[in-house]
Amino acid sequence: MPRDTEDAIGTDVDGPLADLADLILNVGRLVRARTPEGPDVVTLTETERQIMRVVDLYPGAAPSEIARRTRLQRTNVSTALRSLEGKGMVSRAATEGRGVAVHATERAAANLRVLHAAWAQELAAILGDDLDTVRQCTQLLSRLEQRLTADDQT
Repeated sequence: MPRDTEDAIGTDVDGPLADLADLILNVGRLVRARTPEGPDVVTLTETERQIMRVVDLYPGAAPSEIARRTRLQRTNVSTALRSLEGKGMVSRAATEGRGVAVHATERAAANLRVLHAAWAQELAAILGDDLDTVRQCTQLLSRLEQRLTADDQT
């Protein structure tokens, strides 16, 4: 393989890992494009979606932890948290000292149930009953997400 198709550590930039990242980004966009709208769904911005995902994965996280895990600027997280609070999606509670813990609300849980049902219906129509492969893919992507949001990432 020519040197110009490899990065500094020798990873094949046209290989399966790059292909996976590209597919994840595109499939995520396509799923979001099919996200239902209406009175039963709270519309969120991309930043708000990222924050809600971290709040769901790490209940009680402080805003600074949410910023670190999402790789967003602290000021952007603060702005989005105010918006999410206004939409009834998160609550913030004081912790010992001057800390704040962020939790998803029941409204957020209900919103997620509506979205999960719509996404499941959409994907079932496409993937059929190949649930073993779906479970394997979900495990892989969950592991990837956990590593990408982990505290030890730089």
